[in-house]
Amino acid sequence: MLLKWLTLSGFRSYSSLEWAPDEGVNILVGDNGAGKTNLLEGVGYLSTLRSFRSAPDEALVANGEDTAVLRGEADELLEVEIRRRGGRRTRVAKKPVARSTDVLSVLRVVTFLPEDLDLIKGGPGGRRDFLDDVAVQLWPAAALDQAEFDRSLRQRNAFLKHGERDIATLEVWDARLAQAAARVMSRRARAAQMLEPPLTELYSQIAGTSSEVGFSYLSEWGGSLDPTTPAAEWSAALLAALAHRRRVDFELRSTGAGPHRDEPAILLTGESSRYQASQGEQRTLALTLRLATHRTVTEQVGRMPLLLLDDVYSELDHARAKSLTDALPAAQTFISTTRPEEVPLHGRAWQVGHGTIAQLS
Repeated sequence: MLLKWLTLSGFRSYSSLEWAPDEGVNILVGDNGAGKTNLLEGVGYLSTLRSFRSAPDEALVANGEDTAVLRGEADELLEVEIRRRGGRRTRVAKKPVARSTDVLSVLRVVTFLPEDLDLIKGGPGGRRDFLDDVAVQLWPAAALDQAEFDRSLRQRNAFLKHGERDIATLEVWDARLAQAAARVMSRRARAAQMLEPPLTELYSQIAGTSSEVGFSYLSEWGGSLDPTTPAAEWSAALLAALAHRRRVDFELRSTGAGPHRDEPAILLTGESSRYQASQGEQRTLALTLRLATHRTVTEQVGRMPLLLLDDVYSELDHARAKSLTDALPAAQTFISTTRPEEVPLHGRAWQVGHGTIAQLS
C-alpha cells in the first residue's frame, strides 16, 4: 500500500498542508510540539477513521475552525470532513460511504507508539483493544460487530441503571449482547492464533534469544480462547453467565460478564509478561506485537500496510533500536523524531514546524 499525497485543512495544528511523501522511509524531524504527531495522526485517521491518541473527533478540528478536511490518495481517493459540532462525511473515489467498513480496507496502517509498553505492563483493557484492532485490520466487518456489542452493552447497562427489574425485557438485551459478543470473541481468538507464530519468530530475532510468545485468555464465561469454538457456543455460554449473575447485575446496575471483562495476557516462555518479564523484555515484546501485526496483515491481505512510528526510537537503547530497524519490513514508513541521529534508518528527512513541512534531504 502507498500514500501518494496528503492534504490537511483545519486539522489540529495544520490550517493548510499539501504533502507528497516518499514511497520509502519518511523521517519527520522537529521540536516537541512542532506537529509531527499531528501529521502522523492525520495519516492514521484516513486509514482508520479514528485518532490513535483516542481523541474525540471534535478535538481534531483546529481552533477557530468549524470543520477539518483530510484528503489523500492511495489506490483510491479518500476524503474525510470532520465537523466540530459532530458528524463526519466520508467519500471514497468521490462517492459518499455510509459505513466505516467501506473505508477500512483502502489504506491500512500499523502504528508504533511509546505507550505501546502499556500493552504489556498495563491492565487487560489495552490488550482487548489490541486484539480487536488487529481483527479489524484482518476483517474490516469486525468493526460492525464491535460497534454492535458496544451498543448492546450500553443499552443493557442503561436498562439496569433504570432500576426496573423486568426480566423479560432484560432477556431481550441479553440475547442481543450474547450474539454480538460471540462474534467479537470468535475474531479475537482467530487473531490471537494468527499472531502467535510471528510473535515468537520476531521476538527471538530482536531479543537474540529463543523464546516462545503466546496468548492466554481468562474468561469467567467463555472459557479458553479457542478459535475452533463455534460462535453459538460462546453465545450460549454468555447467556448462561448473564442469567447466573442477574441478581448481582441488578444490584450493581452494570453488566459483569462479557468480552469487556475478559483478561487476555501475553506470555513469554509460559509466564505472564506483565508480571514476570524484565523491563527490556517488555519493551521488546511491545515492538514485536506491532511487527507481528504488520506481518500477519500483510500475509492475510496480500499487501503491506503503512508503518507509523511516533517518537519510538527515543525510547530504545542502541542495540534495541538496531534490532527494530533490521526487523522493519520494506513498507512505506513514517517516523517522527526530535533527534534524527537516533534513527538508524536511511530515508527522506522532512522538517516539520508549526503547520509546515519542508524536505531536508
